[in-house]
Amino acid sequence: MTSLGVNIDHVAGVRQARMTNEPDPVQMASLAELGGADGITIHLREDRRHIQERDLVILRETIKTRLNLEMAATQEMLDLALKTKPDMITLVPEKREEITTEGGLDIVANKEKLKIFVDKIQSAGIPISLFVDPIFSQLEASSDISVRWVELHTGTYALSSWKNQALEFSKIKEGVIKARNLGLRVNAGHGLTYQNVEPIASIQGIEELNIGHTIISRALAIGLQEAVKEMKEIIRNPRQEPFFG
Repeated sequence: MTSLGVNIDHVAGVRQARMTNEPDPVQMASLAELGGADGITIHLREDRRHIQERDLVILRETIKTRLNLEMAATQEMLDLALKTKPDMITLVPEKREEITTEGGLDIVANKEKLKIFVDKIQSAGIPISLFVDPIFSQLEASSDISVRWVELHTGTYALSSWKNQALEFSKIKEGVIKARNLGLRVNAGHGLTYQNVEPIASIQGIEELNIGHTIISRALAIGLQEAVKEMKEIIRNPRQEPFFG
């Protein structure tokens, strides 16, 4: 059964827009767990545009499920990760000018640097995942540096037109099969919504979907607890044969 990791970055983004103390992502994480979230995901960025170190520290001590820390492969982030010891670390690409993460890591071009990070994090007993596009060469490179997890980038699928969505879906499905054949465990996420998540949730071999913006958006209307319940139900019972018009 596919599990659900809820990304609460956008709660912190609302708080930081006013540089105040509310809404508190720590409180929202608790509500997400009450709604059925199997884990909480946060991205601590270099520019601290939303999640702050304070959030990371308190969440590490208070959440009842598991904490997935998304971060760039920098020394600053490595030091923080080794100090706080989240339940999982997901390395992601990061550019200051981007609104949100725009694609997967280029493992092929950065194998030596990333291998150092993978070794240090895994030697500390923390599982690590690499956020990658569903491209065979990137998955093979991920396996080469002895990582155990990958998170497949679903953003291209999510943003594709109805004419191209079936093709992008097939790339993700084939990527899952390739990753599993390489001995990698697979998560997926980025850009998934209530309208497009069912086909992805139906793919055998994906262990967890990390979803944030659409749940927080829905929560503005119906409340976070109910928003998470709705997403969890879709993931638990997806239509097995995705329909593309």
